[in-house]
Amino acid sequence: MGAQELTATAEAMVAEGKGLLAMDESTPTCNKRFEKVGIPQTEEARRSYREMILTTPGLGEFISGVILYDETIRQSGKDGTPFVKVITDAGIIPGIKVDAGAKDMAVYPGEKITEGLDGLRDRLAAYSRMGARFAKWRAVITIADDIPGRGCIEANAHALARYAALCQEAGLVPIVEPEVLMEGEHPLERCFEVTAEVLRTVFNQLYRQRVMLEGMILKPNMVLPGKDCPKQESVEEVADATVTCLLRAVPAAVPGIAFLSGGQPYELASARLNAMNVRFKSQMPWALAFSFARAIQQPALEIWKGQHANAATAQQALYHRARCNSAARLGRYGTEMENNVNTRAG
Repeated sequence: MGAQELTATAEAMVAEGKGLLAMDESTPTCNKRFEKVGIPQTEEARRSYREMILTTPGLGEFISGVILYDETIRQSGKDGTPFVKVITDAGIIPGIKVDAGAKDMAVYPGEKITEGLDGLRDRLAAYSRMGARFAKWRAVITIADDIPGRGCIEANAHALARYAALCQEAGLVPIVEPEVLMEGEHPLERCFEVTAEVLRTVFNQLYRQRVMLEGMILKPNMVLPGKDCPKQESVEEVADATVTCLLRAVPAAVPGIAFLSGGQPYELASARLNAMNVRFKSQMPWALAFSFARAIQQPALEIWKGQHANAATAQQALYHRARCNSAARLGRYGTEMENNVNTRAG
């Protein structure tokens, strides 16, 4: 995939009214979520759940791309159809998570470094042959009294940039995900400060590694107060802080920004994205979209509970959340939409 193809794919990933569905949970994470709702923690249960998601009628109306996990990209539906074909037949672009997870960073207590660069070139080539057209790498940055340290930010930014360069070499669009975590008591202003520093450092490294910005997608956190902060700003205040931060730190050459949900309540994630698109659409050089996991999947998972008889109702809930986030992407979301769960494609 050359420069033009990379750019075209990146633009398709943030097409008007669409966003990404992240279903790249690792096996341990998926098993934890299954355990909470009483679903067996088996490979077949995970395969069945993913099939339920991917065969949701009309999903391609609102979802441009799906981020898969290594186990998932190799799986097939009950009828033997590979999941990659199910995805592409729905008009959706398949992608793959390629990092090896965040591990404790040596001599940086409380901080993480994402691993997975060793052997990445070969893995990317293999995923490309399987049909993936983009990839994702997540770095995590924790806010506390004396962290993040500059060394942690720089190490994660460098890894993100090296990953992104290898992706583009392999013809895959890189999703660059530097996530400043919500955990903590810090105020919104502290999240703004850290997020801006992280983004500036990441783009500095992307330039150094000669990553073509037109052929990538940024997947950042929204600028939010810590979960345990006594002051929780309004939807509009979060929208203002987030877009102001991005305008100061993200080059206009980037085609799109697809937010992670980061554990936000799903209705609040939709409302915040909507406010950004309502208040700033004419001022933004890049598309503002979504790349949500739990904020799209969770209601469906709680309905499905591993039971085939619940699949159609679970799919309806999944379709509804995708539709709500599509509306937020367009600045047309409202709480009244939450009462129209039964509205779906004809």
